[in-house]
Amino acid sequence: MPNERLRAALAAGGWTYTAFANKVEVDPKSIERWVNLGRTPRRATALVAAETLGEDVHALWPALRQARPARAVSPELVALYDQRADIPVSTFVDMLTQARERIDVLVYAAVFLHEAYPRLNDLLRERAADGCAVRIAIGDPDSAHVQQRGKDERFGHGIESRCRLALMHYRPLARVPGIEVRTHATTLYNSIYRADDQAMINAHIWGVNAYGAPVWHLRRSGAGGMFDTYASSFAAVWETATPVTKGDHGTDRVLRRSGGT
Repeated sequence: MPNERLRAALAAGGWTYTAFANKVEVDPKSIERWVNLGRTPRRATALVAAETLGEDVHALWPALRQARPARAVSPELVALYDQRADIPVSTFVDMLTQARERIDVLVYAAVFLHEAYPRLNDLLRERAADGCAVRIAIGDPDSAHVQQRGKDERFGHGIESRCRLALMHYRPLARVPGIEVRTHATTLYNSIYRADDQAMINAHIWGVNAYGAPVWHLRRSGAGGMFDTYASSFAAVWETATPVTKGDHGTDRVLRRSGGT
């Protein structure tokens, strides 16, 4: 099949077969075969020809496009779970217990942790006391995105109630040195539970509650991998989140970025 894209590029540049062949250092008959028979030159020659014509080499010769080989398994993937409900809460707890530098949690509510492990706040206090920076971002129950998630998961107002319950659970940590609690109003594509260079990523699927969605356990193996992608996502949401403090009489206050209380 003739290569009409190449034919048009040569014509637009005013190239004869002979002149172009001399430019890219091939036989003029090779140019004829490229154009009339649709032959594909060697990659090195094709790159020179495309650059000379000011064209994309893959647009001229799609056969040169090399698919990036897929990896059977990411080196950062420790385990893949069909659904969060398959994971013992002790797996999350053990991971958090091992943290020495950083704990990051990005969820809407995730009250299953407090319900199954009542000592969670004590654990976070202990980690903070040992110098671990703890950041907790939970969903703002008044957020339109939280309310929409309740509709998507057929949870109704339940998700909003669980966000309020999560805030109640984390309320005692509001003034603990080394621990920050914020509320966010973003669309949550994944829940993230990070402890140093390990993370549990709970996917969110339309119409499925988080406990029924897959989880992948990652361990960072180098810069620029999957782990860093999720860590950057957490950082981006954290910047938009609103700090929560504990009022003098035990009531929560959300410090709006506009300066109001």
